[in-house]
Amino acid sequence: MPATLPVPPPACHGGAVRDFRIEIPDGELDDLRERLARTRWPEPATAPGWTQGVPQDYARELCEYWRSRYDWRRVEAEINAWPQFRTGLDGGGDDTVEVHVLHARSRHPDAMPLLLTHGWPGSIVEFLDVLPALTDPPDPADAFHVVAPTLPGYGFSAKPGRTGWGVERIAVAWAQLMDRLGYERFAAQGGDWGSMITSALGTAAPEMLIGVHLTMALAPKPEDDDPGGRAPELTAQEKADIRFSREFSRYGAGYSAEQSTRPQTLGYGLVDSPAAQCTWIVEKFWDWTDCAGHPENVISRDRLLDNVMQYWLNAAGASSARLYWESFARRRMDDVEVPTGVAQFPHEMVKLPRAWLERRFTDLRRFSRPEVGGHFASLEQPETFVDEVRSFFRLLR
Repeated sequence: MPATLPVPPPACHGGAVRDFRIEIPDGELDDLRERLARTRWPEPATAPGWTQGVPQDYARELCEYWRSRYDWRRVEAEINAWPQFRTGLDGGGDDTVEVHVLHARSRHPDAMPLLLTHGWPGSIVEFLDVLPALTDPPDPADAFHVVAPTLPGYGFSAKPGRTGWGVERIAVAWAQLMDRLGYERFAAQGGDWGSMITSALGTAAPEMLIGVHLTMALAPKPEDDDPGGRAPELTAQEKADIRFSREFSRYGAGYSAEQSTRPQTLGYGLVDSPAAQCTWIVEKFWDWTDCAGHPENVISRDRLLDNVMQYWLNAAGASSARLYWESFARRRMDDVEVPTGVAQFPHEMVKLPRAWLERRFTDLRRFSRPEVGGHFASLEQPETFVDEVRSFFRLLR
């Protein structure tokens, strides 16, 4: 349950905001269990462990737990304990998408508005364990009003019916959203696609931003940005980070090649088979978390499935993957001039040298390297994540 007291939202401008609650019919949950019971399993891998993907014994164990013991109503009630709504946003285009938004206002009236943006294969579930600390901290001066929208095509947001919903357009839509809620200026935080959208927001609407905080900050190499320039000398740690990122690109990025080129084909299997959707996502929680070999070492089984359900319930396998098709090959690296904070967790898939980031994020105020954690920082290390966000935005209050 939220640690805060519900308070009225600010006046909304420029569009309808409709209250929303998640209420999944029992029949849909019965259908999920029936599909899981009928799963047609492949044979075990011919190599040990996770070498060829999710091991069959763990996949079967996890899906059986999902079928027979997992309680969707628990997380449904947890999410519904926070105010939610849906509203139509166009992002500057000629079509509108109904976006699902969790709006957790602090009981402290002077709290800073904070926009949190998830990525793939995440969801607003990533933020459930940090909302109480962000909205109702020990020191009221650290309080945030949290706005956590679900990306178009994900979770309980609607699916775009036309092309064009890439990173930059979503950033414009988020600016529209915050304006509609009456927040003239706000802070923004993101990881994965959320990091790219937050960065794009810093370019598209800098006048609205107090600052941005990123857990996967991206920037071009200096020689790519300025062929005549000289790349700064790298430390031993920075060289190791770059080798780590190259290994990820070589062995861990097959999912992005498929999602950025053939999301529709992929979607048929993900939307039809819960076992396929589950393992497609959970493999990334093994690979991208600082988990010492098993995702449940850092994220509970129930939380992993809470997140998978955001994709299964609304058949988002194809629609979520299309963000890669829209944006992966067309990632822009425009300068971001608003105050920026970066937290590089040790098992993040891309960790760039500070000097590279400073060339793009021209007002980099804080650069930190927590001791533990990975790509899903708010799920893996919620206390550290909250401390990083608080510490940066204290500089800007």
